[in-house]
Amino acid sequence: QVQLVESGGGLVQPGGSLRLSCAASGSIFSINAMGWYRQAPGKERELVADISNGGGTNYADSVKGRFTVSRDNAKNTVYLQMNSLKPEDKAVYVCNAAVTVDPTFRTRYDASFWGQGTQVTVSS
Repeated sequence: QVQLVESGGGLVQPGGSLRLSCAASGSIFSINAMGWYRQAPGKERELVADISNGGGTNYADSVKGRFTVSRDNAKNTVYLQMNSLKPEDKAVYVCNAAVTVDPTFRTRYDASFWGQGTQVTVSS
């Protein structure tokens, strides 16, 4: 069907930057919203940022002014530029995409897909 593959996580010092990427592939007719969520140990998964197919964005208050979400529709890819990282940003970051799936010999349908997650650690 549809696969989301993330990259770009890692270890960074406080104040540093990382850029996450998430590429979607498979039986895609169109991608509507794409976004990033994160889950820290012992906490609920939370929305970090998302972006509509028209480019409208939405951010969690905790990352406004530090993180920027963008997308390349030609590449079915969403990015998350993370600057001024803080220890509390440490989490597994997971990509999500709302996709209109175009399967062979079947009717198109809408579904939500998740990536496998990428670890971001902010520590000195």
